Amino acid sequence: MQTNGVMFQAFEWYLKDDGNYYLDMIEKLDELKDMGVDSIWLPPVTKAQGTNDTGYGVYDLYDLGEFDQKGDVRTKYGTKEQLHQLIDKIHQRDMRVYCDVVINHKAGADEEETFQAVPVDENDRTQEIDTPREIKGWTKFIFPGRDGKYSDFTWNFHHFNGVDYDSKHDETGIFRILGENKGWNYGVSKDKGNFDYLMFANIDHAHPEVEQELKDWIGWFIETLNIDGIRLDAVKHIDHHFMERFVKHVHAETNDDFYVLGEYWDQKGDHKDIYLKETNYTIDLFDVDLHYHFHEASKKDDYDFSKLFDNTLLKDHPTRAVTFVDNHDTQPEQSLESFVEPWFKPLAYAIILLRKEGYPCLFYGDVYGINQPKIEPINKVITQLAKIRGLYAYGDEDLYLDGGHCLGFVRHGDDKHPQQLITVMSQRDATTIKMFIGKEHAGKVFADVLGHTEAKVTIDDEGYGAFKTEAGNVSVYLVEGTTID
Repeated sequence: MQTNGVMFQAFEWYLKDDGNYYLDMIEKLDELKDMGVDSIWLPPVTKAQGTNDTGYGVYDLYDLGEFDQKGDVRTKYGTKEQLHQLIDKIHQRDMRVYCDVVINHKAGADEEETFQAVPVDENDRTQEIDTPREIKGWTKFIFPGRDGKYSDFTWNFHHFNGVDYDSKHDETGIFRILGENKGWNYGVSKDKGNFDYLMFANIDHAHPEVEQELKDWIGWFIETLNIDGIRLDAVKHIDHHFMERFVKHVHAETNDDFYVLGEYWDQKGDHKDIYLKETNYTIDLFDVDLHYHFHEASKKDDYDFSKLFDNTLLKDHPTRAVTFVDNHDTQPEQSLESFVEPWFKPLAYAIILLRKEGYPCLFYGDVYGINQPKIEPINKVITQLAKIRGLYAYGDEDLYLDGGHCLGFVRHGDDKHPQQLITVMSQRDATTIKMFIGKEHAGKVFADVLGHTEAKVTIDDEGYGAFKTEAGNVSVYLVEGTTID
C-alpha cells in the first residue's frame, strides 16, 4: 500500500450477467486513478457453477474463463483474455490488482459419490443429531471441459469434510463426512460450536493432498495473472493453521510486498485479535465492527460518537485495518444486509478517507450505483473526499469527541504536505467544535471545501478555531482558496 492509498472494491452483487464486466471496468480506470485509487479489488475470476453466480460458488479454480464448462466459456465477468486485458490496463496506470480468492468450498460438482456421514445440528455443529449412515453427495470434481490442462488433480469426498444435501434420502442439512482422520477443522470460529462448515461441499484443509493442491494452484494463479495481492474469502471458516502456512507459502513464492487481505466477518473484536495473532499478523482484515457502528449510527438519531471506534481494528490494530462503509455482502437483499443509510455515508467516508489510520476501501455500489434494488451512487462526495485524502490528509492527528453526537479531527500535515486539514461532522444537530490548529497559524482563514457550510473560520491568537457543520452533515476545512481539483 502506498502512502494515503485507496482500495476500490470493483463490483457489487447484482452486476449484469452479460460477460462485459472486464471491458466496462477498463472504461472506469482513468476516473478511479484521478480519484486517488491505488488498488483494484476484482471479484472472483475463477469459473463458478454458472455465469449467473458472482463467483463465490466456485467450481474450477484453474478456469479463468477459458474452457466450456458450466454452460459457457466465460465467467459472469468475461473471458480469460478480457481479464488479462483489464489487469494490463490497471498496471499501465500504476495501480495494483487484488483478486478475490475462494478456497473454503466448491460448488457444482460433476458427479455424486456415496460415503459415510452423520447429520449434525445446524446451530451446534459439534452435536450429532442422528446415527451415522451412508449418504450420496455431490463431491466429485473432474473438470471434463478442462481435461487436465494446468492440473490433473481431481476432487472426491475424501477432500471434503461436509456437505449440505443427501440425495440418497433427499434430505438437506449439514452432514459431516466420516473417515480416517476426518472431522471439522479446529482452527476456525467457534460460533455454532464449530464454524468450519459454511456452504456447498466444504473443503477439508487438514487433508495433505488438499493443502498441496491449493499451494500449487495459488502459485499458478498469481504467476498467470501477474497480480499484486489476494483477498481471501470467509477466513473465519478456514483452519488458521492451514492459513498461516498458505500465506507463508504465498510470500515465499512472491515477495513481502505481495498483499494479503482476509474477510473475517465477526462483530466480536477479540475474535479478530486472536486470529491476527494466530496467523502471525501476516493478513490484513476488514474492519467489520466499524462498518456495523456506521450502520447503527445511520439508523439512530441519538448515537454516541464516543463509542464509534470501540472494539474496532482501526483502534486496536490500525496497521492491519481495511476500513469500509459497505460492500457486496451488506447491500440490500443480501444475507448480511446492513446497508448504511445514504445520509450518513458522507460522514462515514470522511472518517475512513481522512483519518490517519486504516486502508480505506471504496464500494462500487456507492461510486457507480446498485442494480437491484436500484440505488443511486453518491459519487461526487466520495470523489471529493478521496482527492482530499491524496492531497491533504497527512501528518499527526488530534481527535475531538464533543457531546456524543459530533466528531472532529485535525490533520497537521507533514514536511511535504504542510497544509492543515480539519474535519467536523454531526450525527444530529448543527454543531461547532473548537479545535487546536497551532499558534503559528493565527489569523489564517479556513473554509469548507465540500461547500456544506458557508461559515469561515479564523484561527485565534491561541491557535484555536471554532469549526461548524450543519445538522447530519460533514464539513472539511482547508485554508480559504485551496482547491481539490
